[in-house]
Amino acid sequence: MRLTKARIAPVQDGEMSEEQRAALKTMGGPPLNIFRTLLHAPKALIRFLEWGGYVLSRRNSLPPREREIVILRIGYLCRSGYEFTQHTRIGQQEGLSQDEIDRIKAGAAGWPAPEAALIRACDELHGDQFITDATWTELSRHFDEKQRMDLVFTAGQYTQVSMILNTFGVQLDAGQTLDPDLKAY
Repeated sequence: MRLTKARIAPVQDGEMSEEQRAALKTMGGPPLNIFRTLLHAPKALIRFLEWGGYVLSRRNSLPPREREIVILRIGYLCRSGYEFTQHTRIGQQEGLSQDEIDRIKAGAAGWPAPEAALIRACDELHGDQFITDATWTELSRHFDEKQRMDLVFTAGQYTQVSMILNTFGVQLDAGQTLDPDLKAY
């Protein structure tokens, strides 16, 4: 976590306007701190949820496990404690072991070719906003064109999410524990 307290406080239930309540109705379940924070801009939250819904849904052609590898690697590279914490749980639900999640932080070495290509692509997108020809060719061996597009969409979405979380100082939700490798921020 880069900040120890929120720069923009999450909107609490008793503080919500009608427009903010309407924005939350598009979600199921109690809102997380990220959504309570984005409620300060309810129209943006609605659009954010629409695009995020694509990236996290079955419409994203990356298999869920591979999608979570991308999200976790981008979250780690962006040093987003909140994002990495949320998607550690989701990644486990999608079949990643804790050992694999820990290895995502170290990079592509030691991974099977498809996962290594995903991690290298994340590193390249994070570092240069571009996937090299060599990595694109390797990705092409394992993922079809739509999946490669969804990889870029996913990495881009979670880079943006990490920027939002880090800059606004969104704090972990109740009961969550920060990954020790991200405590230095």
